[in-house]
Formats: sequence, structure tokens, C-alpha cells
Amino acid sequence: MPREYCGIIAAVGGEVNHILYNGLRTIQHRGQESAGIAVFKDRMLVRKGSGLVHEAISPLDVIEISANRGIGHVRYSTLGGQDSECQQPMTVRARFGETALAHNGEIVNSTELREKLFSGGWGFVTDSDSEVILRLLSVKMASAGDIVSGIREAMKELVGSYSLALMVGPRTFVVRDTLAIRPLCIGRIGDVHCAASESVVFDSLGGEFVRDLLPGEIVELTDRCFVTHSQLCEMPTAHCMFEWVYFARPDSYVDGKLVYDVRRKTGIRLAAESPVDADFIVPVPDSGRALAIGYSEASGIPHAEGLIKNRYVQRTFIMPDQKDRVSSMALKMNPLKPVMDGKSIVLVDDSIVRGNTMKQIVGLVRKAGAREVHLRIGCPPIVSPCYLGIDMKNREDFIAHGRDVEAIRKYLGADTLAYASMDNLLASIGRGPDELCLGCLTGKYPVPVPDDGA
Repeated sequence: MPREYCGIIAAVGGEVNHILYNGLRTIQHRGQESAGIAVFKDRMLVRKGSGLVHEAISPLDVIEISANRGIGHVRYSTLGGQDSECQQPMTVRARFGETALAHNGEIVNSTELREKLFSGGWGFVTDSDSEVILRLLSVKMASAGDIVSGIREAMKELVGSYSLALMVGPRTFVVRDTLAIRPLCIGRIGDVHCAASESVVFDSLGGEFVRDLLPGEIVELTDRCFVTHSQLCEMPTAHCMFEWVYFARPDSYVDGKLVYDVRRKTGIRLAAESPVDADFIVPVPDSGRALAIGYSEASGIPHAEGLIKNRYVQRTFIMPDQKDRVSSMALKMNPLKPVMDGKSIVLVDDSIVRGNTMKQIVGLVRKAGAREVHLRIGCPPIVSPCYLGIDMKNREDFIAHGRDVEAIRKYLGADTLAYASMDNLLASIGRGPDELCLGCLTGKYPVPVPDDGA
């Protein structure tokens, strides 16, 4: 079943079409397969397509969808599903008017909910869990006779992670799951009231960040203000640790923590945990950069940009096909030979999932003449699948599955390898294990998950 790890945005007030478009470009890193915008101006208008934002939505599209309220979405599918029907925002005609949905996350019980809705007479166009959410919301709003009550009733049945941007006729809402697994925040850009997956949207567009949504909170965006509706809150929270480790931009605040600071602090602690004598600290761009800066600060070893990134190639981790990830690496990264030749290099990266990309990078650095290659990784080994929205479903694909650190080191071709400890990660994020989702590191999840036979 196609499931997604994406980015969403919503805006109300003034002309929002350019804010939606530029906001999506700001969070393009969260999804590069498709993009879409839905606005409401007497009726629902939708523009969406495959590729990056500027490929999926043309300048003429942006002009044509001029309106004072709308939502947007960037997407990557974690199990394929690149057909146009899965592109978002998704729309449906329902009791309270045309309804559009943008979803970031993954619903663990979507199969059961789909079967229940199907037996009640609903048909489905896609295999996406986002369509399940949209149709469940339509049913619950109709039966409750009220939009907010219907959203609340739907939330009681959804198990998993979700941040939602929702337009129901002329009204616009954003919703965060009851464990706050997926990020979602609100802010203002001039007189426009907005919500987005990451706070960097407001910074980039000259606005101001207001706050993160609370767990289980429903917020309505109006022309004048944010209206908070009663929240369904399950304590404790289960924020996804991978937002700080990899997915979010370093200049975003995620649940009160600046991503750059978390990564830099992890690097500082990693230098104390796993020191090494070397000539240069080299980040694997881009998410390894703040880690490398922290490691350099703490170790006193100079930081050098030894890997030059081609910024016009997709993030390899979020490519759904392993062949694409491997073949794109030669285009994506080029070693700076004067930094590498004859030197002992510490490569610092955020994480290792499958290991194929890192093995290639180590090979590139050695080919550039490095005398030694030491790997330092900014989170503990990933050993278990993610069921809550990240493309890590098959534990057999994980390099840490069935291998100890020494076996991983040999496979990657490094001289030494060390991961950040769990204590390091928790201290750097500044939250306890009962406040985070650490399922991919520990095999323990905040919600019931499928049995994968492990």
C-alpha cells in the first residue's frame, strides 16, 4: 500500500496562491515526487502534478488559482504508488461542500478502516491511506452534523501518524495526531494566517512563527485569527526522532527545538564518545553538516567541505527505488581531492539505513586518495521497520540487521565506525524516551503495529 512522508501547508487571508507555491518550494526536501495546491474561491480549484513544485505547478497555474484560502502538499511515496490519483491534495464532494485534504504521515489501521468504509458503500480510487482519511472524515462529519465534531470522531478511529490540512467548503483546518508524531506548526505571513510542516516556511517568506500544534489539536484558520478547537490528547507524546536526525531542514524549529542545534550538540557529544586522530572532519552534505561542525568544535580537528554536492539531484534516501538511489550517487557527490589526498578523514553523517549509499561514498573518498576513512554517525543503528511514515519497511534491507558494528564497518570499507549512543541522541534532542518515537532504533512503537514476523 502506498504510504507517504510528505510536507503540507495551509493559508487563509489575502492572495494565498503565491504563499502556497513558495511555501511548498521551501519544504521541497520533504517530497520530490509530486506537488499540488487546492484553493477555494466559490468552488474548489486544484492544480497538481508529478515532479518538483516548479515542474508540477506552472506559473500560469499559480495565477489561475488566485484565492484567499488554500492548502498544498509535496509528496514522496514510501512504497511506490506514483500514479496521479495518489497525488495530493485529494478532493471529494461531501455533505458540507467540496472537501480537500493534504496529509503527512501513515495510518497503521488503514486496511481495517478501508474495509469498514467499503462495506458501508464507499468506493476507493487509490490504495492510499490518505484517501481513507478523507472518506472517513466525510462520513464522520455527515453523521455528526458538524465539521469539528466529525473531525474529532474521525481522530478517535485513526491509529498512526498524521498532520492534516483540510478545506471543507470555505473553511480551513489543520489537525495534528494525538501523539504529535508528525510535525505541524502555525504562523503569520503579513495578514495571512498559515500552517506548515516546518517553521522555516514562515522565516523564508518573511513571516513569523507562532507555535507548534499541540497533540491532537484542531486549529481553524480564518481571515482574522487562529481558532483552537478542543484537542484529543494522549500522553505522553511520541515525536519522530528522525525529524531532528534527517528530515527537517536545519533552520526549522520542530517542537521547540532548533534542528541545527540538535545536530550540532549530537556531533559534540559524538566526538567525546568516539574520538579519533585525523586531519579533517568532512560532512556528508547536507544533513551531516551540523553534526560535523559540532564534532570539529569538540575535537579540535579542522572542518572541511570535502564532498561537493550537486543540488539538482534528489535526496537519495527518499527515492523509492534502490536502483535510483545507487545510480544517482555518482551524480550527487564529488570528492574534493586536495582535501582527501593522503589525509585521514572523518566522514560524519546523520544515519545509515541500507548502507549502499554510504559504501559508495567511502569508495569515492578512498578513490580521491584518503589514507584513512573513519565514519561517525549521528544516531544509533536503525534495526526495525518504520510503520509511521518513513521508507524503512523491510528490516532485511537494513545494514544493521543481523550485523554488529564491526561487520558493518567491514561492509562499508571504513577504517573505524561509531554511532551516536541513545543517551547522546536523547540528550541532544532534550526529550526523554517516553516523549519520542524510537521504534526504528528499539523495535518498540507508540501504537500497535503489524507483526512482520521478526
